[in-house]
Amino acid sequence: METLTDSDRAELAQRGIEPEEVARQLELFRNPPGFADLQRSCAVGDGIEAIDDGAACVAAFERARAAGRITKFVPASGAASRMFQALMAYRDRDCSPRALAELVAGGDGKAAIVAEFVSGMEKFPFGDALRSVLSQRGIDLATQLERGDLAPVVDALVGEDGLGYAAMPKGLLPFHAYPTGARTAFEEHLREAADLVRDEAGVARLHFTVSPEHLEAFEATLERVRPAIEAERDTRFEVAFSTQSPSTDTVAVDMDDRLFRDADSRVLFRPGGHGALLRNLAKCGADIALVQNIDNVQPDQRRAESVRQRQILIGRLVQLEDERAAAMAAGENERLGRLAEVLGVAAGDRIGCDRPLRVCGVVRNSGEPGGGPFWVRDGEGKVTRQIVEGAQVDPDAASQQEIYRNATHFNPATLACGLRDQAGRPYDLERFVDPRAVFISHKSVDGRDLKALERPGLWNGSMAHWGSVFVELSDAAFTPVKTVVDLLRPEHLVDV
Repeated sequence: METLTDSDRAELAQRGIEPEEVARQLELFRNPPGFADLQRSCAVGDGIEAIDDGAACVAAFERARAAGRITKFVPASGAASRMFQALMAYRDRDCSPRALAELVAGGDGKAAIVAEFVSGMEKFPFGDALRSVLSQRGIDLATQLERGDLAPVVDALVGEDGLGYAAMPKGLLPFHAYPTGARTAFEEHLREAADLVRDEAGVARLHFTVSPEHLEAFEATLERVRPAIEAERDTRFEVAFSTQSPSTDTVAVDMDDRLFRDADSRVLFRPGGHGALLRNLAKCGADIALVQNIDNVQPDQRRAESVRQRQILIGRLVQLEDERAAAMAAGENERLGRLAEVLGVAAGDRIGCDRPLRVCGVVRNSGEPGGGPFWVRDGEGKVTRQIVEGAQVDPDAASQQEIYRNATHFNPATLACGLRDQAGRPYDLERFVDPRAVFISHKSVDGRDLKALERPGLWNGSMAHWGSVFVELSDAAFTPVKTVVDLLRPEHLVDV
């Protein structure tokens, strides 16, 4: 192992990282894991369940809901800055209608986003706030857009002395415009939780993972909106926040696989990716956790169908837990064998069905960026169902790329997780991680190239050895917001 200095060891101790963990990470850089070995994509009837009548699943869900077993777990640390990248790239360019039309005709994707932003301005939930900021500066929004000069508009939208959206978390941005005012994604999650997970005592439990610098803003927003929503929905919220532990950060290396050090000779640590949130999930205290991204939430009039889809997802998990408990209590090997097949557990696996369970929602592939469900062969020759991201697929293997491209379904990162065994004891989730399912990427800091390491993704390698079932959901359950113009999609517009 590369020699660590006394100051290195002090830094590791402060972060809660053992020197042996640094050695393990360095070995991954020097001998990186291979790519996923895709056998075929999952399809309905071959790894994906299509539930035509969800009544039985909803009935199972209702039992868990009434008993207060369900917590909504929402990763909410994503920054909003990525939503505005196209606008910031075109801040100082000619954005007149004619210029944008020519760029769009030439296949410029960023120009297409800017053109849609300009034409859809009246529909954005932050439109009034943007006009107000510009008016205070003596600028008329409509005139500015007609001229094609976006600089003052972008500055008012993302600048610190304007609305400051570039520095905000995505969860605190206005998502939906109602006659009574705009609501943030965070507020919409509270309302959905009241509709979805409120128990018989009227309690709805939520857990949000947030960045440390945004924790105070989330807490302040909660205190501001809680009274009205609780009264409106006859609900009492139990909301917890957590941040990513420094102990999940990873080291970076230079191009010779030596520890990357900054100008002060300190080891550079980087966030470990969303897989680091496995510890947050393990510590949130949930029995059943519904994992759902912060930007995947719907306005009031479009929520009923998405709520039903999530009821089916959770209900299917409860059914599987019930089947496992009955089979293990009876000690019926044949019955456990059939259940293991349903859960995608490889034949002969020593752990069998006694493992965390997840029911992953998948939707028809519509070209959205991200991974999907596949049958994957591991290093021991076992074939199991996994969610696979594009970065896990060998870019130089034509046959593997073809399997990945031809996937019929997409992973919307909506999943029901059973975190306790049949006796109600929480699983040690670290036991079920594939430690080699990491991502290595190339970055640069201060003009110097480096390699960065991300931990096994939360719904990829971190859950590689869980019992997994994939269930087809309707598109109503998937309405992501990756760029600002996604807020103009019909599923995010409020019918007035």
